[in-house]
Amino acid sequence: MTEVILHVYDVTNSGSENTNNTILQINRFFKDGIGIGGIFHSAVQVYGEDEWSFGFCEQGTGVFCCPAKKNPIYTYREAIVLGKTSLSKSKVNQILREFSREWPGNCYDLLSKNCNHFCNEFCESLGVPKLPGWVNRFANAGDTAVEIAETTSMRFRQAKTEIVTASKVAYRFLAGITSNNTTQGSPGSPVGTDRSNPRFQQPAWFKNLVAAGAKPSTSATLENGDDQVQKPQQQRQESISASLRSHEM
Repeated sequence: MTEVILHVYDVTNSGSENTNNTILQINRFFKDGIGIGGIFHSAVQVYGEDEWSFGFCEQGTGVFCCPAKKNPIYTYREAIVLGKTSLSKSKVNQILREFSREWPGNCYDLLSKNCNHFCNEFCESLGVPKLPGWVNRFANAGDTAVEIAETTSMRFRQAKTEIVTASKVAYRFLAGITSNNTTQGSPGSPVGTDRSNPRFQQPAWFKNLVAAGAKPSTSATLENGDDQVQKPQQQRQESISASLRSHEM
């Protein structure tokens, strides 16, 4: 059995000294001050003097190694012993070869597939505990926020479509009732003079609404649905008109 060690770095590779200093201050406050997390790079050391991690590149694997604690891009912070693995060195090398194929550099994503995600999966394969939550908490929070925002946006679009569809159906239904009652109340119509037949009493607000043609907003995505709503309504109105004509005869 051999120890598995996690090496953690402050991410200070922005190319701007002011930005790098800001990141260091953020990490000191959120990690050292209140223990929430920060902006970190991580790598795993097992069997030997090298550490293994993952990063972006346009071609080839994103898995790479360098001497432990000596990554020249970042600022070294601390080492954490995660436990011991019972896997042999040859088995560990086999896992690393598989990861080299499965983790191409062009699939790197700051929020959903970064160096910390790689180290988590590597540690899981080694049979040791995953990274402490604070190491990748900011990326996880950002990824969750993006997912929630996308889901919420999709639900709002669905709700808007359903509301527009329902409002169109309701408008056409009420407009049909108005048209029918107008025909029934026309001069010389036996139906209109039949007081035994109750009529739909239109409130003033509804008369104004229909007279003004206050139709609901339209959407290009609902054109097919409009045809399906309109045809049954036209058939229903034609049937009612035919019935009224038969009464007049």
